[in-house]
Amino acid sequence: MVAANYTGGTVGVFPLTTDGSLQSISQLINFEGSGPDTNRQDKPHLHCTVFSPDQRYLFAANLGTDQLHKFTINDEAPFLVTGNPEAYTLEPGSGPRHLTFHPNSKYAYLINELSGKVTFFHYSEGHLEPVQYILSDTSEGVGGKGSADIHVSPDGKFLYASNRANTNNIAIFRINDSDGRLTLVGHQPTGRHPRNFIITPNGKYLLVANLNSNLIQVFEIDKQTGLLNEIPSKQITDIQRPVCLKFVLMNDN
Repeated sequence: MVAANYTGGTVGVFPLTTDGSLQSISQLINFEGSGPDTNRQDKPHLHCTVFSPDQRYLFAANLGTDQLHKFTINDEAPFLVTGNPEAYTLEPGSGPRHLTFHPNSKYAYLINELSGKVTFFHYSEGHLEPVQYILSDTSEGVGGKGSADIHVSPDGKFLYASNRANTNNIAIFRINDSDGRLTLVGHQPTGRHPRNFIITPNGKYLLVANLNSNLIQVFEIDKQTGLLNEIPSKQITDIQRPVCLKFVLMNDN
């Protein structure tokens, strides 16, 4: 299990036992460097860690330095190779936050919190090639953006990204079948501070955790257009400050 530590600016590795229990930390990787001394970019802030589809690499988004770090995975300890790891440098002031891969394993999409943009990459054998930057948060001005989460629909046809701060919506993008490029379809208003959202495994529904509204909204996905239709009768209101949603796969036992 690999954890990104935002405040400490580190990545921690925890071996697992056969029953899934955590063992003591085996690696703690510190990051150096800094960006401009503004807007939380005065030091490293690691925001997420994501395994490549082939499980050979680990990518870590560093909001504080506008970098996406890449580590090779070892078959034996230490789990991550730390000697001069590669890093992809993004647009200044981007604030990379969360990364997700397309079901075809050829495309990757990164949401940038501070710039409000999505970065689209071609992916092959551990290499990410930036192809497109497109706005998720289309509000006016440079400050006040707060893009948060990003997911691809299970059928690979649409990309969704949440925007907080003064915007509070879900951006909807169509994914080009031939090259993976994005086209903005529209925005779906949400409650306040949609920090996280999740798509059901069957691709039928999208659930949004609205931190400051104490609300989980449920939307039905139109599989032809990608647009979202809210189902008010399904929303969850008896919850305090929801932050993250995950599905648990249960066996028959």
